[in-house]
Amino acid sequence: MVRTDLFLEAVGPWAGEARIGTSTRRGGVSRPPYADLNLGAGTGDAPEAVAENRRRLTAALHLPAEPFWLRQVHGTRVVRASRGPVEPEEADGAWTDEPGVVLAVLTADCVPVVVHVPRRGRLAVAHAGWRGLARGVLEATLEAIGGGRGAEAWIGPAIDPALYEVGPEVREALLTRCPTGASHFRPARDGGFFCDLPALTARHLHALGVERVVPCGRFTSETELFYSYRRERETGRQATLAWLVAPPPAPGTIGRFFGRR
Repeated sequence: MVRTDLFLEAVGPWAGEARIGTSTRRGGVSRPPYADLNLGAGTGDAPEAVAENRRRLTAALHLPAEPFWLRQVHGTRVVRASRGPVEPEEADGAWTDEPGVVLAVLTADCVPVVVHVPRRGRLAVAHAGWRGLARGVLEATLEAIGGGRGAEAWIGPAIDPALYEVGPEVREALLTRCPTGASHFRPARDGGFFCDLPALTARHLHALGVERVVPCGRFTSETELFYSYRRERETGRQATLAWLVAPPPAPGTIGRFFGRR
């Protein structure tokens, strides 16, 4: 990943076709417990601080458009994104085939997933917490972009497996959706389990036909960089952003555009 103070950009096979990455909590104006670059409008933070943080992120990254924000509900609805500003829709995934449309999902432990299908020129993001994963948000996301064949995915910063303890009912719900994922749980005290949610997500993406999955290898337990709901409860949200890059003009097209032959 390419690191800046407020954005960790992913490096992968999508280079030159898409840009993907996750914001950090640095460089914003929010006060504790949301310090500093909280991008989540539903967290309890001051609305004017969130608006300024979003403005700063857009300006610092020279984004081609304002991000297409969602009202996330741990569901499976996936919508087609358009250029903002627009009123956020209730959904946990978005997709586009238009260069310059900036997709966004907010997280603070849940798994942010980006899927790129180069042969179709399509890009999607999904908010995959355990509820969304168990309900089928990845299936809905892949269906929206025509399936996983030829796709490559990136998994952004999420909860550290060593810190993510769940009950047997969560394990059962996840294994019902991802039946080959039992190796991503290990027993904890009192009948619970530690769950490697990023690895389980990657396994499920492969099972759904995604050919290449690139995990970022970063966890939200890195307190100086990311927000974590499980660690802090009252906290902010980082954003995973993804957008298609317009291809360069074909040789000679610029001259023709200006009337030269």
